[in-house]
Amino acid sequence: MIRKLKYHEIDFEKYSQCIENSAQRKYSATKQFLDLTSGKKWEVLVYGDYEAMMPVPYVMKLGFKIVQNPRLCQQLGIYSKLDEKKINDSFFNFLSKKYIVRYYSFNDSNEFSFQLNFRKNYLILPDSYENVYSKFSPKRKRKLRTDPEVQKDMMIRKISFKDSELFIRNTLKGADKANDIAEYISLFEILYSNDCLFFEALYYQNEIINIIAVYTDENTAVLLGTFNHQDYIKLSGASILIDKVLKETVEHKIFDFEGGNLPNLDEFFRGFRPEMKPYFYISNNVKDLIRATIKKYLKI
Repeated sequence: MIRKLKYHEIDFEKYSQCIENSAQRKYSATKQFLDLTSGKKWEVLVYGDYEAMMPVPYVMKLGFKIVQNPRLCQQLGIYSKLDEKKINDSFFNFLSKKYIVRYYSFNDSNEFSFQLNFRKNYLILPDSYENVYSKFSPKRKRKLRTDPEVQKDMMIRKISFKDSELFIRNTLKGADKANDIAEYISLFEILYSNDCLFFEALYYQNEIINIIAVYTDENTAVLLGTFNHQDYIKLSGASILIDKVLKETVEHKIFDFEGGNLPNLDEFFRGFRPEMKPYFYISNNVKDLIRATIKKYLKI
């Protein structure tokens, strides 16, 4: 039997144990990440005594609770020791009947007995850096062979949120409105101030030309953002920075590219020869939400 628990009703010790011992473990379902990205606006669906569970984040719109993944939170879904379609179907049906869903994504291990829309994500599983590098595409390897005359004017170092903010604000893509940009910047600051996000910067002739934002926990390194100076694209700074982080982390952590909807990202990520891991999602447009709201609250 599935039951819904509000935030203050959750047994977080059991919640964390379920996540960490699950077949689907994702950093984005941890209490820390959800608390920081959603502002603690989430609850959980629980099967049995936390034998399986499903975090459900939401936003409030005109007094209605609308299910929506927080920004920077790519995958959530169902967590259990074994991924079972029957149980997953039950969670899906409970979510669909009891909530108004704008957008909710499951994780790449969740399977269902029916077809859903999916999106791509890419992972590199823990391995020696030498093995990981050997799989890079020839094109990616060429881009990492920087000309010595150019390389002598390059420097890589970690920088603070304060030192990265203006560059990120000026180069952030995929956020069209000023309000969207402000929200992304705010989230980066929150994650950085909680010591779970770092910024790696590439300088060329004493000017920042690339920054990547990487979220880390004990199991995963996650590429939450790449930011590039358009005048220096040919120097392949993003590839250089990602390669550096892979050298430092891939032997003992999953490297998660976090997918992306921009046209060139898919080709860029595939150059590192990661594993493609699709994940299912639910998405409803505004008209569907209005219709669902009327049916739910006015009993029409």
